[in-house]
Amino acid sequence: MIQAKNWVMAAILTFCGASVFTACSKDDDTPVVPPDQPVVLDCEKPDYLKAGDKVALISPSYFTPMENVEKTADVLRGWGLEPVIGPNVGKVAYGKYAGTVAERVSDIRWALNDPSIKAVICNRGGYGTIQLIDQLTLAELKASPKWLVGFSDISTLHGLLTRAGVMSIHGTMSSFLAKGGTDATSTLMRDLLLGKVPRYELPAHKQNITGKATGTLVGGNICTFVPNLGSNADATKGKDLILFVEEVEESMHNIDRQMRILQMNGVLDRCRGIVLGEFTDCGKEFTYESVEAMLHEMLKDYDIPVLCGFPSGHGDVNLPLVMGSNVTIDVRTDGATLQFNIDGEQQQVNTADITVPATPVAVRMRLAGKIE
Repeated sequence: MIQAKNWVMAAILTFCGASVFTACSKDDDTPVVPPDQPVVLDCEKPDYLKAGDKVALISPSYFTPMENVEKTADVLRGWGLEPVIGPNVGKVAYGKYAGTVAERVSDIRWALNDPSIKAVICNRGGYGTIQLIDQLTLAELKASPKWLVGFSDISTLHGLLTRAGVMSIHGTMSSFLAKGGTDATSTLMRDLLLGKVPRYELPAHKQNITGKATGTLVGGNICTFVPNLGSNADATKGKDLILFVEEVEESMHNIDRQMRILQMNGVLDRCRGIVLGEFTDCGKEFTYESVEAMLHEMLKDYDIPVLCGFPSGHGDVNLPLVMGSNVTIDVRTDGATLQFNIDGEQQQVNTADITVPATPVAVRMRLAGKIE
């Protein structure tokens, strides 16, 4: 009996030893991280733009009409920048995608590898960036740090860049810039690219949870980034997180489901604070007063600040956020602040003062890829 036990123990040790040796010996540019161990997020800030710099326009997700892309190019020229359109922009694959996976990846690499291009603006979200995760390495994203701008499905690329150690901008895209680029959402994004960093002042919100916290800003569209858990695009594997969440045209129960997945994967335990953005046209199948009220019930026992109602996401106001940056949120009974702890000229922005014309619901849904 003793001999049998010794044989079993020897087999286990041999197996474990082989597993450890294999993991440590893997010839890969990505360090092996145990599943339960947070990764270190340390992101570099790309250089701010100056007049005459080239900005690439690419379509990593759904197709965007060339008319919108050309109008956005005109807006960029008006800002004193030089737009360059990706070689595969304008293509359509399978009725919705902006080209094949290979074509979309090719445009990302083209924009990253051209040293004359200083920033990248995505034309549209929708769906498709999850197909690109295994096509791009963290090393190549790190090798050429430059600003990438987008939101919605572009949350996947923000996760990849944060894991690679490069900051990016959760901000408006060609689908909206094509309207003229004169609204606050567009001009604040322009200012940020040029080195004017917003410091946001927000009014009080009844679902806020007070407190002050500093950490790395990660997240985005919840139904986009939660499926990326465990991949190279999973920035929630970091520690000391400030988690940003927004959504559009989703049921309350699906938003609850995504948050429960984060909870079960230990993400909420790694958060130092949470920022809830816009939950545009989301369902009301329960008797909660709002999505924020539902999430308040989940988050109230975590003893971390929760900032509600930040105007970023799929609403009419979509203020830029620097993903991967160190941020501080201060949530008080009389309001809140969100500041980015990065260099640049500080610009105070009172979000209560920002208003824009309402966008029809159908237009927002179409741009988000929710309807045809």
